[in-house]
Amino acid sequence: MPLSLPDQAWQHSTIRQALRGREMGAVLRFVQHHTGASQTRLSMAIGMTQPRVNEIINGRREVNRLDVFERIADGLSMPDAARQILGLAAKRRALGGVAFDLAAWPEIVRVYESQDAAATEIQRAARSAGELDVLAVRGLGLLGLNSSLLRPHLDRDGDAPPRLRVLLLDPDSSAVAHRAAEIGESAESLAGGIRLAEARLRELAADGGVEVYRYRTLPVWRVIRIGPVLYVGAFDAGWEGHESATYKLVRTPSGPLWAGFRRLFDAMVEDSIRII
Repeated sequence: MPLSLPDQAWQHSTIRQALRGREMGAVLRFVQHHTGASQTRLSMAIGMTQPRVNEIINGRREVNRLDVFERIADGLSMPDAARQILGLAAKRRALGGVAFDLAAWPEIVRVYESQDAAATEIQRAARSAGELDVLAVRGLGLLGLNSSLLRPHLDRDGDAPPRLRVLLLDPDSSAVAHRAAEIGESAESLAGGIRLAEARLRELAADGGVEVYRYRTLPVWRVIRIGPVLYVGAFDAGWEGHESATYKLVRTPSGPLWAGFRRLFDAMVEDSIRII
């Protein structure tokens, strides 16, 4: 069970100096002084043996590993100001003047074993989405065929279709041969599949609101953004993107994953060639 000191105790110049120098023996002695905790109680709080705590307190052992600093900070319930002096990331951040716990705002809200396992949910969301972003290799399974995952849900029976941005691998890039070898397919076949998807996307573009880009780097991520929700998988040797585990990401305050993938997509658009 973690120990706890009043926040004002962490403002003392002695402890701030010890944190700045990462002198964990001095930190533990300070905590003992202010809480009366025994070495055994300290060891239980920070997940160490009592002999190890004794060595640190008496200067016979130094702490150098980041995970140990984290464990000590957590066990002593260090406030963010103290954690940051120690060189650790804050556990809580302020949003609009209100502090919140980052761990209480998970971005990954669900993990599917494959894209197929998430298909029903993805299709349901696509029916009413105002915006769709797709990062794929050839995109046939997503958009290029009448039976593709998303294509049937882009026809709104007279209503305006969603804004659609699609990033596909450039069929003339060297990355095609690399990716084809990874999945045991010929480069000619893979490039032909990409061109077929592009042709089918030109049909959708007749109604407007469709942008298609070619990127030239080796495929890594497979991303479907439907409004504020991202579905993310990965490409690797031996499997296609739809066979990957699929992570459902939602936007949270200061969450790095959702923001990072959105930034990645926008940056790839800026660095790619628009063909439609």
